[in-house]
Amino acid sequence: MNTRVLTSIAGLAFVSVFGACGNSTPIPSHTATFGLETIPDDEPKAIQEVSELLSGFINRTYPPGTRPAKRDAHAKSHGCVRAEFEVLSNPENLQFGVFKEPKKYDAWIRYSNGNPIPQSDTIGDGRGMAIKLMGVPGKKIMAAEIDEQTQDFLMISYPVFFVNSASNYLDFTKKQQHGDVLNYFIGIRNPESWHLKGAEIARAITKVVSVNPLETRYWSMAPYLLGEKAIKFSAKPCEIHKGLYKNTGEYNFLADNMQLNLEQGEGCFDFMLQLQTNAKSMPVEDPMVKWSEEASPFITVARIRIPSQAFRSEEQLSFCENLSYTPWHALPESRPLGGINRMRRVVYETISKLRHKLNGVQRVEPVAGPDFLPSGSRQ
Repeated sequence: MNTRVLTSIAGLAFVSVFGACGNSTPIPSHTATFGLETIPDDEPKAIQEVSELLSGFINRTYPPGTRPAKRDAHAKSHGCVRAEFEVLSNPENLQFGVFKEPKKYDAWIRYSNGNPIPQSDTIGDGRGMAIKLMGVPGKKIMAAEIDEQTQDFLMISYPVFFVNSASNYLDFTKKQQHGDVLNYFIGIRNPESWHLKGAEIARAITKVVSVNPLETRYWSMAPYLLGEKAIKFSAKPCEIHKGLYKNTGEYNFLADNMQLNLEQGEGCFDFMLQLQTNAKSMPVEDPMVKWSEEASPFITVARIRIPSQAFRSEEQLSFCENLSYTPWHALPESRPLGGINRMRRVVYETISKLRHKLNGVQRVEPVAGPDFLPSGSRQ
């Protein structure tokens, strides 16, 4: 693998996207969902160590005078766009949470690159799509935000992840921070510790071609609840606007192409769910395993409409920078599943609090309004 590919692989740690740092964020104590999850004994300690390592990375990368402090992954945003998330009339076995009945939600969608350091769009990387619905009634999972009216869906431009446990992610993070990512995948001294499948997946993620965030398909990678069943989700463009992009050689060509698209038309995605039909071949605790679409096809449950708009004003870019996304902004019947998601609960919250503290910005969830435009009171 060449240096560029290794750099991109090092930045694919999307599980740590998003105040205090260090030991101030407690490990949540919850039991596994019966029949779905298995929590390793070493997982809580591994999660805490990952949280501390990534907090240290933020503090070192953004010392005083270097602001704004950005996310530890998906640091480069292509922009946040206003959207409408329309839930369709769905089959009874899918009628849980926000998919219970036909309804329209206002939403903010953030598009991004996975690397922890902003870099040119010409470098292969995981591309992210994070959706924040607003006006979602009901008590939410996280105690500190139990009454918030938002729910988030986080996805990346590949169906599987390259790490499958908190302990492996801790090992990867340690080697990443020592500049020795390759040693995680094919450690020379101990072939038994190699992660060849993870290396193949990481390389494949960086090879996905994206010329416009609105023309790219995205997947949840990790599983979630739907009532009492396990599911994964995906967003697939329902219209292709070929020819609306410029070239693919500019530093910010993805944002440029998305803006060109939205100057001349709209964006549209089908939001789809995939049901787990076989616990062995479609595991919850291993996001490195792709769930077969032949065995369980994705079912469209909502339509995302992104109207024509401008999204690169200074105010809106600042609003976008200050948003926090986490899969744990959710109703209990949509709870994230698996070890990678359990790690995200702690790490995302820790990093969100830390970067908002460093930037002197209050953490506030946005609310729906007449045009739900960003304002100084909703950052």
